[in-house]
Order: sequence, then C-alpha cells, then structure tokens
Amino acid sequence: MERVRVVVPLRFADGYTTTADVFTFDGLVDGKEHLLLGLGDWRGALERGDAPLVRPHSECLTGDVFGSERCDCGPQLREAVERIAEDGGFLLYLRQEGRGIGLYAKLDAYALQDAGLDTYEANVALGRGEDERDYTPAAQMLRAVGADTIRLLSNNPDKAAQLERLGVAVVERVPTAVHLSSANARYLRAKRDHTAHTLDLPAA
Repeated sequence: MERVRVVVPLRFADGYTTTADVFTFDGLVDGKEHLLLGLGDWRGALERGDAPLVRPHSECLTGDVFGSERCDCGPQLREAVERIAEDGGFLLYLRQEGRGIGLYAKLDAYALQDAGLDTYEANVALGRGEDERDYTPAAQMLRAVGADTIRLLSNNPDKAAQLERLGVAVVERVPTAVHLSSANARYLRAKRDHTAHTLDLPAA
C-alpha cells in the first residue's frame, strides 16, 4: 500500500523548520492523493509501542496557503507540525477541502455566510452535507505504517468516532490551541455549539 517515501525539509513563514518523511499510497479507498507526514521520532514511537501523536488535517487552500483568517486551519496546521515533531507521530494531510465539498463550493458557502448563514447552514443551503468528510483513507494510511493505536490531536469528536469505528484505537484526545481572530469568531462558535468541538472560547 505504501507507494513512495521521501524526505522533505519544511520551513514555515515564521521561520520554524523541521523535516518530514512524506508517504504516498496506492489503493486508498477514495482514489485521492492524501499524504502522511512522519514527524519527529515517529519510528521510535512505533518501535516502543507508544501511541504516536496524530493529526488528520483537512486541506484548506485559503487557510493553509493564503493565510485566510476566516478559519483556523493555517494556524492549526503550523501548531500541529511543531507539536507532532516534538512528540513523534504523524500529520495526515487529507484532500478534503471545505469539509469535503470542494474549493469552489466552499467559496460559495462563504458568500452565504456573508449573507448570515453559519458554516454548517451554508453547506446545507448548497445541497451538501454539513460535513462530508470520510476518514477511511486516514485509517488506511495509519494502518499501513503500523499506527493502529494513536493519540489524536484534534478538537473534533467526529474524527475520533470515525477512526474508532474504522479500527484505529484513540487512547487520548489532545485538543489544539484556540486560534481566535475577529474574522473567525462566528465560525469557531458554530464548531463549538453545533458539532461539539472542544473549543474554550470567551463569551461573546
């Protein structure tokens, strides 16, 4: 199932650097080009039988690449890489833009949010699911590298529930920091209130 593994040095805009072992795969269930990045002493964690720290991160072009402040994706990605590199584990970069609805549909949803809908209502108004992400490829990649017991770096309870159903034991849920800005406050409140994300937000 593993296709190619290459070493990629990483450098972020704030100057943080690390090195990742980047894995590609054949046979992922949805046929998409998802990536697994081994960070820090991931080999040692597996050899010791430790549960590696893992973050499934859904691709967000606007946040990850362009630094959009309408979401918290870019800061979460940056935080996750450093924390996993310190701990030893894996970042799964999943091609699931817009909670699975795609880039153009996500931007359509932004227009509806500007008209007053929240992030979930906007997806539904477009005839899509509130969250269409399927973590089966994530489970496939983790099993392929021998990580069937993990510590999950995520605020999203659905990620843990799906991975557990798919045979990946989540022995601990580790929340990310809260990356709050004036532009994403309503978005984060919707994630907390509608889908029970573990986000400690100040009162409005």
